[in-house]
Amino acid sequence: MISYYRIYDSENWISDIDKASSVIPELDRLCGRSVLITGASGLICSSVADILIRYNETHTNKIFIYLAGRSIERMKQRFGCFLEKEYVSFIQYDATSEDNKFDRKFDYIIHGASNASPKIIMNEPAETMVGNFGGAYQLLNYAHENSVKRILYVSSSEVYGISDHNKPLAEDSYGYIDILNPRSSYSIGKIATETLFACYNSEYDIDSVIVRPGHIYGPTASETDSRVASAFIYGAIRGEDIILKSDGSQVRSYCYCLDCASAIIKVLLNGSSMKAYNISNHDSYLSILDLSKKISTVSGVNLIMDVPEENEKKSFNPMKNSTLNSDRLEALGWKALFDPDTGLKHTYDTLKYILSE
Repeated sequence: MISYYRIYDSENWISDIDKASSVIPELDRLCGRSVLITGASGLICSSVADILIRYNETHTNKIFIYLAGRSIERMKQRFGCFLEKEYVSFIQYDATSEDNKFDRKFDYIIHGASNASPKIIMNEPAETMVGNFGGAYQLLNYAHENSVKRILYVSSSEVYGISDHNKPLAEDSYGYIDILNPRSSYSIGKIATETLFACYNSEYDIDSVIVRPGHIYGPTASETDSRVASAFIYGAIRGEDIILKSDGSQVRSYCYCLDCASAIIKVLLNGSSMKAYNISNHDSYLSILDLSKKISTVSGVNLIMDVPEENEKKSFNPMKNSTLNSDRLEALGWKALFDPDTGLKHTYDTLKYILSE
């Protein structure tokens, strides 16, 4: 079993947290407040938790952090001794279950629990869609009944579908999605959930905001993450060549996990109610081929072009262009601080250290 909590012994990681936190000086507004984070052991939300944990470790006044997930063992594996801190608590939570019980009140909710791995989406499309919508439905009801100050939903760039241009997508740039394709369970589940948030805001005045991350990478990804950046980096650490099973022409907005985490906190505290915000580093628009070359350079493994099998094609994101316009987010005072060369090198080096035990 991998001890992911070894990430806290990485000087790179701690330095990166401090760097990312510099763009959210208003973080102290969460002091004395309680924050529920669902999907807290995942790629994105564990990075959010680490920023809050690092704040508490360097400040007297504390933020009370509630890490929600299906497995206490997985939380221990990820957060280690920090689960024993007085300001951190574990909450049993499963987005696909109707039996989640919260016996306390939270001031803020960051809802990031979701199937995001392409393999899981294809193998469990029903659970993927139900988990997106049903999990949010429960939390919105909780927010309504308990006067939560604000709830933030972590959506996805996949809500934009297939566009007919190659320009970075603004928050109103909706395209085509094949509604009868099971692979669309993820994107349509996210779309339906965003609309559900809008409904609760309109009908019940629930203060909520939405973020739409692009393609996020970083050392907080698990070894089972089948997304391209994560799978290639883990494979490279094992000494495996990068095998690209497409022409790699698809262009994506890549963003380091801590840049994404700082953006989430910035929107939670400063975003306009019922607005959606793209999370994107405009210096990290890369084709999958460009990304693969950078990982090859960082790791020293070979890049091999191959032809995908039919069953592999089914899990592919159909969007040729998913670059995102982040002007709305940057207007809040946020900016990305990690270029792809730095972010990918830190990801590789940190994960190599974690796996070296």
